[in-house]
Parts: sequence; structure tokens; C-alpha cells
Amino acid sequence: MTEKTMTSKQAWVLGLASLASFMMALDSLVVSTALTTIRRDLTASVEALEWTVNAYNLTFAVLLLTGAALGDRFGRRRVFATGLAVFTLASTACALAPDIGTLIAARALQGAGAAMVLPLSLTLISAMFPPRQRGRAMGLYLGVTGLATFGGPFVGGVVAEGLAWQWIFWLNVPLGLVTIVLTLRRIDEGVGPNDRFDLGGVALVTAGAFGLVWGLVRGNAAGWDSAEVLAALVLGAALVVAFAGWERRTAAPMLPMRLFRLRAFATANPANFCVFASLYGTLFFLAQYFQIVHGEGPLGAGLRLMPWSATLMVCAPIAGALSDRFAERTFVAGGLLVQAVAMGWVALVAGADAGYLDLLPALVAGGAGVTCAMPAAQRAVVGSVRPEEIGRASGAFMMLRIFGGVFGVAVAVAVFSATGGYGSAAEFGDGFAAAMWAVAALAFAGALIALAMPPGRPAASAPPGAASAAAREESARL
Repeated sequence: MTEKTMTSKQAWVLGLASLASFMMALDSLVVSTALTTIRRDLTASVEALEWTVNAYNLTFAVLLLTGAALGDRFGRRRVFATGLAVFTLASTACALAPDIGTLIAARALQGAGAAMVLPLSLTLISAMFPPRQRGRAMGLYLGVTGLATFGGPFVGGVVAEGLAWQWIFWLNVPLGLVTIVLTLRRIDEGVGPNDRFDLGGVALVTAGAFGLVWGLVRGNAAGWDSAEVLAALVLGAALVVAFAGWERRTAAPMLPMRLFRLRAFATANPANFCVFASLYGTLFFLAQYFQIVHGEGPLGAGLRLMPWSATLMVCAPIAGALSDRFAERTFVAGGLLVQAVAMGWVALVAGADAGYLDLLPALVAGGAGVTCAMPAAQRAVVGSVRPEEIGRASGAFMMLRIFGGVFGVAVAVAVFSATGGYGSAAEFGDGFAAAMWAVAALAFAGALIALAMPPGRPAASAPPGAASAAAREESARL
């Protein structure tokens, strides 16, 4: 098999993992742009509406490592298919929700399903493709996800302009059922190295992650100095520290702490945290900016986001393939630096008199920057560990990614609230500009972290199997 040839089994794994990611990316983006319609139909308060997004993020973030651990213990295909079933069932509950409380509960269940699916989608791809092909496969995976990212603003705009919002969730049902059937028929079962389930680790990391995410989500509403937020953050941090201590002592850890001694693992993860912090902080405000400052409707705002979101679909496969040949550090650090400069430019020119064409080059450049960073960071993380540890590494990577998104939104909203508001277009523009400076700073911090990644060509440039052998030798020395 040549480097560029893909076997039938590889194609099925890549296609089904990408389809699952497509479903969840589309659902997330469309829900964000259809919130106005949901608020009107269910007579929801602003706080309740916020939880239709945050309930998903909370359960998703806190259960990611658990989902990866379940796959390693009980079978990756089995847990992947189970997660798809949970997500599909929860989507049906969302579509049938008679009130906002039911919708929030169903969204939380969706997040639990996604926590089983997404880390295992990356695990299945990483386990199926050898190091020499892995970057290209991840780029294609992100490219398919990019179709959802590209079409999400448009679909959300159409829904918000008058279509029934329930169709956001009904769309998941046939896609989910087809993906489950094909997964059980076309993907071979595989497990991780552990024959025991790390119940103590699961309990500690779930409770710790929940405390941290709760504090970040509630910070702006309850006050960053409130007893609720401070207690959640302190307790969450303490439980995460306890989790690290537990993982050092237990015989079968769900996330071996020695992985953080691997240079690529310890630097690519926080750099990717900054990628998604900057990305989600930008995404949260862009559609609102076009509606409030430029006076566009939801559909018009969605259309103006499409050139920015299209970069994921176009650039991800190219960046993924190139990361098989060139240093991953170049793509992560360079992409984040481009994002930092682009968002700084948006912050400078944004205002009531700024035209769309004034912003478009910076939006496209920033989207291309983060898109170049994503597959290279993924490849660096999974390529630094033993093949049997890919599942746990993928879970940690995904969890930090979601934390990055929550953190980026929290920082951007806090900066916006301190400098602007919704009283007028000019007031919103001031807050938006300040928020863009904040996401630019997050991207620049990530670029600095990425400079500490291994500087050489990726291990995949060596003969097949050399990358995993090198990672195995380094792990043994540690």
C-alpha cells in the first residue's frame, strides 16, 4: 500500500467518524444561530436560553475523558455506536420538547452522547491510520466537519428567519440511525490496554471538570467574585489536582500522568486550548456584530459568516497533508500568529462605519490560521504516545479543546461586558472591538506556547512504525 492509498477499512472508519463529527458540529452551530426563534416559541428567558448552549457544553466537557475510557475498556466501536444512539435519542427529545426546561435537559443528554462519540472518532482514525498517513486523514476529517461549519451559519439563518427550529434536531435522527447501522457492520471492534475501569479517576475528573466549567459558565452572570463561582473554581481545581495524584498511584490509570512529560503532548495540548479559546470567542460575537452593528437579519449574518467558516473545509485537508511532511510546530505557531494578527485587525477596523469588505480579508486569514493549527496539534498529540494509549490521549485532547472554547467565550464576554453593551450599535461595537483584542491575545499566547513544541519534522516522515516505536522508547525512559 502506498502512502496515499487508502484501504476500504480505512475509508469506512474515516467516513463514519467524519459523519458523526459532521452531525455534532452542524447541530452546535445551527442551535447557536437559531436561539432567537427558540426563545420566541418557548417564551424562554435570556438565562434559560443561555443554558440551551451551556448544558450541552457542560456534559460534553466533563464526560470526555470518561467516554474515551469507556471505549478503551468496553470496546471503541461499541461505545461509539452507543454514543450515537444516545445523541440520536436526545435529538428526538429536543425536537419534541414542550418547554425550555425539557429542551435544556435533552441538550445535556446530547452532550453526554457527544462525549462518547467525538473522542472515539479521533481514536478510531488514529488507530486505523499509520503515522505516515495520519495527518492527511485528520485533515480530511476536519474538512468534512468543515462542511457543517460552512453550512451551519446559513442553515441557522434560514431556521431563524421562520422555519421550525425543531428541524435542527430532527435532521440528526436519520443521520444517526444510518451511522449506527454502518458502524456496527463496517468497523472492527478494538479496545485499549486497560482491562479495568478506573472508577476513582472517572469520579474525580468528572467532578473536577464540572466545577471548573460551572465556574467559567456562571462567572459573568453570578459575578467572578461571588461565593458560587469561587467555590466552584477552587473545588474544581482541587479535584483535578486530586485526579492527577490518583492517576499517579492507580495500577490502571485512565490518563497516565507520564504523558505530560512528553514534550509534544505537554505543549500541543495547551496550544490547542488557545486555538479553540480564540475560535469560540470570535464565533460567539461575529453573528451578533453583523446583526446589531450592520443591521443584518439572521440569514444575512449567516451568509456573511460563510467565507470565514469555509476556511475549515478548504484549508484543513491541505494543512493536514502538509503536516505529514513538515514540522507540526510551524503550523501550530504560525497559524495562531496569523489568527492573532487577523483578530487584531478586526478590532482596529470594527465600528459602526466599517464595511463588510473591510473585515473580510482578516476573517478569512484568521479562519485559515486556526485551521492550519488544528490538524497539526491533533497529530502532534496522538503521534507522541504509544498506539495503545491513543484513546486516552484523544480524550484529553478533546476535553482541553472544549475547555478552551468555554474559557474563550467567558473571557470574551467578560471583556465585552466591561467595555460595551447592547444599548446601541456604537456601544456594542466598542465591546466587540475589546473582545476581539482579547481573542487576539489568547491566540498570541498559544503561538508562544507552540514554539516550545519539538522543532523537527514529524515522526511520520520516518518509515512506518518508527513514530510509535520512538514514542514507546521515550515513554519507557520516562
